[in-house]
Amino acid sequence: MYVAKFAAKGEGQLGPAERAKKVEDMMKKLWGDRYFDPANGKFSKSATSPDGKKLPRTFCQLILDPIFKVFDAIMNFKKEETAKLIEKLDIKLDSEDKDKEGKPLLKAVMRRWLPAGDALLQMITIHLPSPVTAQKYRCELLYEGPPDDEAAMGIKSCDPKGPLMMYISKMVPTSDKGRFYAFGRVFSGLVSTGLKVRIMGPNYTPGKKEDLYLKPIQRTILMMGRYVEPIEDVPCGNIVGLVGVDQFLVKTGTITTFEHAHNMRVMKFSVSPVVRVAVEAKNPADLPKLVEGLKRLAKSDPMVQCIIEESGEHIIAGAGELHLEICLKDLEEDHACIPIKKSDPVVSYRETVSEESNVLCLSKSPNKHNRLYMKARPFPDGLAEDIDKGEVSARQELKQRARYLAEKYEWDVAEARKIWCFGPDGTGPNILTDITKGVQYLNEIKDSVVAGFQWATKEGALCEENMRGVRFDVHDVTLHADAIHRGGGQIIPTARRCLYASVLTAQPRLMEPIYLVEIQCPEQVVGGIYGVLNRKRGHVFEETQVAGTPMFVVKAYLPVNESFGFTADLRSNTGGQAFPQCVFDHWQILPGDPFDNTSRPSQVVAETRKRKGLKEGIPALDNFLDKL
Repeated sequence: MYVAKFAAKGEGQLGPAERAKKVEDMMKKLWGDRYFDPANGKFSKSATSPDGKKLPRTFCQLILDPIFKVFDAIMNFKKEETAKLIEKLDIKLDSEDKDKEGKPLLKAVMRRWLPAGDALLQMITIHLPSPVTAQKYRCELLYEGPPDDEAAMGIKSCDPKGPLMMYISKMVPTSDKGRFYAFGRVFSGLVSTGLKVRIMGPNYTPGKKEDLYLKPIQRTILMMGRYVEPIEDVPCGNIVGLVGVDQFLVKTGTITTFEHAHNMRVMKFSVSPVVRVAVEAKNPADLPKLVEGLKRLAKSDPMVQCIIEESGEHIIAGAGELHLEICLKDLEEDHACIPIKKSDPVVSYRETVSEESNVLCLSKSPNKHNRLYMKARPFPDGLAEDIDKGEVSARQELKQRARYLAEKYEWDVAEARKIWCFGPDGTGPNILTDITKGVQYLNEIKDSVVAGFQWATKEGALCEENMRGVRFDVHDVTLHADAIHRGGGQIIPTARRCLYASVLTAQPRLMEPIYLVEIQCPEQVVGGIYGVLNRKRGHVFEETQVAGTPMFVVKAYLPVNESFGFTADLRSNTGGQAFPQCVFDHWQILPGDPFDNTSRPSQVVAETRKRKGLKEGIPALDNFLDKL
């Protein structure tokens, strides 16, 4: 699109019209191994001119060089050169933009000269496949059910006559307080006003009635930017908004007319909600409004988590400081409409182990008739990330998962086939494995041990944070012959105690979330960036110059705990010339032993336990480990 613009401009620069009769001819000469010799005004396929001079490529000379010149003039505050370039390029700036300088001026100039939106839309139109083409090969990634059922066939062929299959990806607030449009895409069939459908939440299991609602669609609407238009029906391949569905879904879900349909696969987020803030109503009488507001906030933002702690504290978890700031503003002004008090932001940590348990841990049930023997050990590098990405999951076919674990992580195939569950929440990055041999009644207590495992991995032994990257092995079990003496009330707390003992004997450690930070800045302020990052426990791993410009891109890892106030600190140390962007990247073990009172992990554990209202100090091993 913009190459044509440059080509049209280039016609005049190249002299007589016969040298480039059409813009199309010129465009062909702008790509590949084509060179332009300004001495004789001719194009050439040779990189050297007749007199031996090295020629630049046409694309570099006629397209990239002008863009780089604009960047250089504006970012190095060359006012006269900038004014000449703006005039030459025929860019019309309004009076407000003319007063800007540096990056804000560069943005204003580029928006007027080469607006990205138009080019992106054209690229999307030309290069992205249509739903008819894309769904043929994407169906297995989109749909959880069998690849040959009626719903899958409808999705594959993008068939408007097939059963309705629609995925709701987010809730969009309406002008009517507290109500939302369910926004999503139709993959098969036709969605219309009044159609009676099956609304399936993310926890729906085929054949069961949990998280399933049979309701008619009140209205279908076309969403165009800020405006909505009522529409009678929408066929597959299109994006649509539905009215009346928001009361049955929290954030996402599947809508279908096919009775045996499975869910559409839930979207995975590349970022985690790692920063939390506690909120409360300034006026205690407004508590019901706050609770309702938190529900609406959780609906409107797919990334936000709203949690009620055991202490009764209301927690909002988000991706970062800025994200939380926006969420709190929305909560106060749009969703709850009440004044709120908020705590300082705090970071979520994870509990893990660094070695295998040094003893086989035994815990006895309260009635002393049942015994569990377990050990904990850390995951091999990369496995927790594979679980996060869904490469290894509870829903995978058993043999396929065992083969993957054996080939990539050198697990014993027999053990890999006896994975009982993942946790917390049935999907988390911790695994419970049965490596017992010939134990009686084992299957009868499996559900109770799994329940204890979910509880323990959700609230770890150190400070009741989620566990991560821990494999628990059940080595042996001794059970009472009478079923009444080995019920859930006996086994669940015993399993939890045994899991905690396994962690405390396996060199427990804390993990902290780490941001990937990308900072754009001119060369002269790079030193200031290093100073700020060193003070904040960050480390730079890459520094590159943007070709043809004076700008540098610095990439670094920064602990989320140190990121509060990072942007302001960076700006003040670089004269406002550095522009950081942070995104959650990975979890990293916090150096130090939580049992050493002088270490950083010990301080974090103490602060977290105090905030959660737990007893001081990490619980003693004797509370969980029994003797024969």
